[in-house]
Formats: sequence, structure tokens, C-alpha cells
Amino acid sequence: MLKGINPIIPPMLLKVLCEMGHGDTIVIADGNFPSESVGKNAVVVRMDGHGVPEILEAVLSLIPLDQYVEKPVCLMDRVKGDNADVSIWQTYDKILRNAEGKGLEAAKLERFEFYDEAKKAYAVIATSERSQYANVILKKGCVL
Repeated sequence: MLKGINPIIPPMLLKVLCEMGHGDTIVIADGNFPSESVGKNAVVVRMDGHGVPEILEAVLSLIPLDQYVEKPVCLMDRVKGDNADVSIWQTYDKILRNAEGKGLEAAKLERFEFYDEAKKAYAVIATSERSQYANVILKKGCVL
């Protein structure tokens, strides 16, 4: 156990976050996301039993978002005609505001565009999140 680090963060994720450099991306994936196939060229960290909001909050307590891009956060947009509940995005907005001290608008990518971006990620965190469209891509910034 370490002081000041959220206890849900496993050692492997601490290592991954340390290894990531400015501009690297990490996916926090919901339980329906194909984490292993999309992340076959990345580090896949399993955090079963946890949801995206608590992991998002824990990760953002350790890394800054990229301050040099307009939208360092990407969400998977709903498929046209799908009326799935995306109220979890409001939770993300609150977490991002608390972590960054300001509001951040997230980019919304079409499902397959999101998969393409996720395939470029340094790491994918697989969760047990049951909300649909709960996937998030974060672009790491610089510690100033």
C-alpha cells in the first residue's frame, strides 16, 4: 500500500501510467468493449469489479491531461438511432472538472472511429462497467 494513491490502482497500472509519455493515450473501457482484441498491441490491465467513473477519477489523480490539444478526452458516441442512456457522461464531466479545475469538452467519435483510435492506445483498462457508451480515451499531458 502506498500513501496518497487510490487503493483501487493496481501495481501494473501504476507502472503503465509511469511509462506513458506526453501524448500517449489510455482507454478506460466498459464491460462490453473488446478490450483484449482492440488492445492486442497494447498493455491490457484488467480491473474487473470496478466501474469506469471510479477508475477515471483514480487515473486523473495521477496523470494530467494533454494541455496542448483541444480535446484530450474522447468518448464513443451513440450509434445513430440508439437511444441508450448516456447519463454517465455527466458523471465524467464532473470528474474531469474536479481533476482539471475547469470544464473540458470531450470529442465524440463514431463507434468504429473510436475502435481505430483505441487500437493506437498505449494501454487499455478493462472494467466491469455496465453502462453503454461508457468508454473513454485519455491523452496524457505533461507534469508541470
